[in-house]
Amino acid sequence: MYQVLYRKWRPRVFADVVGQPQVTVTLKNELMAGRIAHAYLFTGSRGTGKTTCAKILAKAVNCLQPVDGDPCGECEICRAADAGSLMDIVEIDAASNNGVDNIRSLREEANFTPAAAKYRVYIIDEVHMLSTGAFNALLKTLEEPPAHVIFILATTEVHKLPATILSRCQRFDFRRIPPNEIAERLTYVTQQESAELDPQAALLIARLADGALRDALSLLDQCLGRSKNITVDVVNETAGLVGREHLFELTDAIKQHDSGTALELIDQLHNSSKDMARLCEELSSHFRNLMLIKTTKDAHGMIAVPDAEYESLTKQALSTPLAAILHGLDTLQSALERMYRGGDRRIEFEMAMIRLCSPELDSTAEALIRRIEALERGGAAPKPKSVRAEAEPEKKPVTKPQESIDESLLAAMPPEEQSEPPAEKPNAFAAEPKKETNGLQKEARRLSEWPEILQILKNYSHTIAAAFNGSAAYISGAYVLIDAPNDMAFRLLREPAQRDNMRKAIQQVTGKTYNLGPYKAHDSEKARDPLAELAGLAESEGIQVIKNN
Repeated sequence: MYQVLYRKWRPRVFADVVGQPQVTVTLKNELMAGRIAHAYLFTGSRGTGKTTCAKILAKAVNCLQPVDGDPCGECEICRAADAGSLMDIVEIDAASNNGVDNIRSLREEANFTPAAAKYRVYIIDEVHMLSTGAFNALLKTLEEPPAHVIFILATTEVHKLPATILSRCQRFDFRRIPPNEIAERLTYVTQQESAELDPQAALLIARLADGALRDALSLLDQCLGRSKNITVDVVNETAGLVGREHLFELTDAIKQHDSGTALELIDQLHNSSKDMARLCEELSSHFRNLMLIKTTKDAHGMIAVPDAEYESLTKQALSTPLAAILHGLDTLQSALERMYRGGDRRIEFEMAMIRLCSPELDSTAEALIRRIEALERGGAAPKPKSVRAEAEPEKKPVTKPQESIDESLLAAMPPEEQSEPPAEKPNAFAAEPKKETNGLQKEARRLSEWPEILQILKNYSHTIAAAFNGSAAYISGAYVLIDAPNDMAFRLLREPAQRDNMRKAIQQVTGKTYNLGPYKAHDSEKARDPLAELAGLAESEGIQVIKNN
């Protein structure tokens, strides 16, 4: 009879357990030293090896010829345990045996000595499902069990266990297995099964498994049923996934406020039998990747994607404001909740996409923030391309007052900051009107994302971030002009390393590379001091002004 892969390739020794060295090394050392506890608690998410380690431990404590803490696998005890015929290793499913009577029967059996092995081992899976009465019945036996009894409790929800149970067990926490380690294991299993697995396909399966090796092996089993040469396309077809290019296209449609293109893509995917809830989850994961790239220094270790896709994600993240990314995540998560509450999945997803493409149709606080940011970036927010509206009379652009750059401070900046910068690349989210330049005289607008830039700058340099407290910034052409309250900030910017850190922080938020310069408004725009004016008026009238220190 065919045996599924996750059972066929279940580890037999601790060395074969993937991604849990903090558990396997400790258990092996305790077994070699003879420090065997009477109760163990294995916690962690599904498919991370809790039951597997429990079975290995149960064999190891009873093995007649252990090898460095591992069961030998050849003695009669090991063979009987593998065949499931060893009566001294008892597996109990607490989900279906959660009553007081079940635990009382276990207590009575525990008093008898083992039939063939040294220890009688009870493996209680999903122990959090026990009732309150069952926990109370187990408590005394768990605290002072007979010398020949070992309890191994396994659970995915450790917070549901009473503190009295937790305090009587040695606790081992199983972590989610990293995608790279899952991919290596999948490659090994595929080779043993005389098949081929593309590295990118292995990484995709690992990402879908979400840290659970059992889920990854189950998906690999399905893929092998489809083809012996497993590629990314095979994985996408088997799992019913959307190709990654569709996620980029949907995100671009949101950035360009093109609801028509977004709905056409959704229609094509729906006709291809793609599940809308799964599509929504994939797009939400895509936005999460953008958020990680936008907010961390190097997100490569947290995002399990190929290098080429990571570059595309980085490019898209740098051109998207963080507020828009967070708004997208919130909208997609709300749509998912409504889908799982029984709403029509396609309609819910289409409405979510229209809200993202047309912020003026969304009355939430996040949507209002997006509209305000669009106005601050320069002019009215772009209208959605597919929403019809009445023709509006053409309005003449309002000329903004020009600002000037302090040439003396600019001369103190490094030479590369004073050169004329290359032409800007267009921003896909809100195109800026072309600005005419005349030497150093340029139109400047306030950089509304400056507080966010200073926050990110702390990751690079706390010193330079502190020096710019209370500052403001303006964009003029390809320059970011900084208005700082002290000269210390500009002295720091003369250092190449600090200047590069500032550029990186600006690029991470705005998606563009700017040169740096100091900012100084015209004298007519400086704030007037009423006390100074009063003192001048008094002196002109011959009145002596007494100044207090």
